[in-house]
Amino acid sequence: MTKPPWLHFENVWLPYAQMKTAPLPLPVVSARGARLRLADGRELIDGIASWWTMCHGYGHPHIVAAVEKELRELPHVMFGGLAHEPGYRLAARLAALLPGDLRHVFFTESGSVAVEVAMKMAVQFWLNQGERRTKFVSFRNAYHGDTFLAMSVCDPEEGMHRMFRGVVAEQFVAELPESTEKARELDRLLEVHRREIAAVIVEPLVQGAGGMRFHSLEVCAELRRLCERHDLLLIFDEIFTGFGRTGSLFACEQAGVVPDVICLSKALTGGTVPLAATVASEKVYAAFLSDDPEAALMHGPTFMAYPLGCAAANASLDLFESEPRIAQAQAIEAQLREELACCAHMPGVREVRVKGAIGVVQMERVVDALGLRAKFVEKGCWIKPFGDVVYLTPPLVISASDLSALTRAICETLRKPLD
Repeated sequence: MTKPPWLHFENVWLPYAQMKTAPLPLPVVSARGARLRLADGRELIDGIASWWTMCHGYGHPHIVAAVEKELRELPHVMFGGLAHEPGYRLAARLAALLPGDLRHVFFTESGSVAVEVAMKMAVQFWLNQGERRTKFVSFRNAYHGDTFLAMSVCDPEEGMHRMFRGVVAEQFVAELPESTEKARELDRLLEVHRREIAAVIVEPLVQGAGGMRFHSLEVCAELRRLCERHDLLLIFDEIFTGFGRTGSLFACEQAGVVPDVICLSKALTGGTVPLAATVASEKVYAAFLSDDPEAALMHGPTFMAYPLGCAAANASLDLFESEPRIAQAQAIEAQLREELACCAHMPGVREVRVKGAIGVVQMERVVDALGLRAKFVEKGCWIKPFGDVVYLTPPLVISASDLSALTRAICETLRKPLD
């Protein structure tokens, strides 16, 4: 591949990369639908949807038009003391779509910050009532973001932030209540430490960056039951699972569980621009209402609810209303189940699992991610394994033929060892 003159490592520090040994990334010059076009003219089918954001594919004309219009009229204005229609309309629409009384929307710019705000809300919820509860319960294989407080509720042993153990705040890390015995263990933990714990935080149905690990609807219901029993708040991190990825608009819909706080981001704007939201229940919101100014939530990102992001998010919600995204996610699920089944009995494969528009080939050991990625690129596919998983999270608009090309690339590549 001919390297364009701008592609070098003199100034850019890449994410999750050892810069001493990292290869140069692939130069992308444009993208449409489910395809990326490289500087040398090659096209890659995107099997990752740009870290799970591009639910409508790249360059959807409805979102592009909404962003262009807002860019001309009001791309940004501070949300402190000033208001704008796109932000207020988006908050009302999210409140109408979310279950229960999740209707108080606090906007931020990224998923990690949405989690930070949720945790800050939970601690201050108790402080405003005269209780000091500063600890959280999270779970093995959890990932909630890269900022400091979010890192503290990621898996401290197996997660990517394990080197920060002892630096970030220490939390209670438990096993998901996937059995009667594990539920009892969690029950005992919550009973003993209930006066220290502000909230329980979990990714409902799928733990994403912690290994694409699935858990049942019953796990979410058990967490709700235990939180109610011990008078604890429940936070759902739906940054990955929200907006159709698991086969429903939100994962909590399938579980029939309403958390006290929910975090949203990634596909919120259809992947067009950054935006996130932390949405609180009436119970949480009411704890901040007071004649005392210090009882207010003292948080306010500079680009909170910026009109350009809200316009993109409103356009994205339009598409969920007017185009069959949930049906498409369910069709992807059926196709992934059929076409990834070929991997189930291959040497080195432990398991194949599918949930909504998520397909996972679980390997028996950590994979050579860079080597596999290069093999997939040779086959015209952008698939980015990590840890011990090879996975697909394609745009929900992907064609059946392009999805088949992705699954075929995985099956053919895993069938024979890397050179």
